[in-house]
Amino acid sequence: MANIHVVCPHCHKVNRIPLKEHYNKAVCGYCRGSLLDTHPVELTPETFHIHIQKSDIPVVVDFWAPWCGPCRMMAPAYEEAAERFPLKAQFAKVNTEQFQQLAAPFGIRGIPTIIVFKGGVEVDRVSGALPAGQIAELVARHTG
Repeated sequence: MANIHVVCPHCHKVNRIPLKEHYNKAVCGYCRGSLLDTHPVELTPETFHIHIQKSDIPVVVDFWAPWCGPCRMMAPAYEEAAERFPLKAQFAKVNTEQFQQLAAPFGIRGIPTIIVFKGGVEVDRVSGALPAGQIAELVARHTG
C-alpha cells in the first residue's frame, strides 16, 4: 500500500500514513492530534517550510493581514472550503503584517492572495477575496 507524508497541524511533525480515498480516523504519531482537522494552520517562519516542503498533499496558503477588510471577509469562506478537503489538502494562513519575510519571496503585491503549493513548488495563485465555492474549485484542481 502506498503512503503519503502529512504535516500535523498541531505539532508540525511529519507523519507517514497509508494513502486512502477516505479517512475515518487519522491521528498524529507524535502529539495524537487529529490529522483530519481542517481548521487553517497559522504558519510562522519556523513552520512554513516544514509544511510546504514535507507534505505530499497540496498546501493552500492564504496570505492576509488583520487590517485588510477583504481578508477578514474571506476568512469564513476559506474555513468553509477547508472543511471539504480533510487529508486531501492542508489549508494554512500567513499573517503578512507579522511575517513579511514569508510573503516577500513570492512577490505578493495584494492581499488576500491564495497560493497552492504541491511538492514544495507553487502550482497556482489567485489574488482577491473569493467565496468558498471558488476556493474549493481552485484546490480541487490540485488534489488527487
